Amino acid sequence: MVNSEVEKILPLVQKPARYIGNELNSIVKDKSKVDVRWAFCFPDIYEIGMSHLGMKILYGALNSEDNFWCERVFAPDSDMENIMRERSIPLFALESGDPVSEFDIIGFTLQY
Repeated sequence: MVNSEVEKILPLVQKPARYIGNELNSIVKDKSKVDVRWAFCFPDIYEIGMSHLGMKILYGALNSEDNFWCERVFAPDSDMENIMRERSIPLFALESGDPVSEFDIIGFTLQY
């Protein structure tokens, strides 16, 4: 779910689909029905992160718990990063569009 600030800048970036989520098998839960929100961060762009099998396994395992909601966060590419910095748009999760600062846990993949 893209928030309104991000929606306005998507036409300005080269590959906007990286930032909107809603792919097949993405998991969206009701925030009010989970106890823990987990931002699972991959410190590279979307295409690199989504090709990582370990991330898919952990994302599925964490979301199999009813009381957890694990959302994906990827590093924006340079065009998006520059616009986000100019407009003070915080790094956000794909599924909810919420800033990373709103999550209970922030995790990164270990290979980085």
